[in-house]
Amino acid sequence: MTLIQKRLIILAIIIIVGIVLGRLAVRGFLNFLLGGTMFGGNIL
Repeated sequence: MTLIQKRLIILAIIIIVGIVLGRLAVRGFLNFLLGGTMFGGNIL
């Protein structure tokens, strides 16, 4: 594997992780605004 291929693979992994974390952050923020719990279920 060349250096460019390694860079592209690492970049793709970073992008995927960023999308997943971004969606979780948005979901958590909306749940916080709506007073819900993060992954369903009741804490109290």
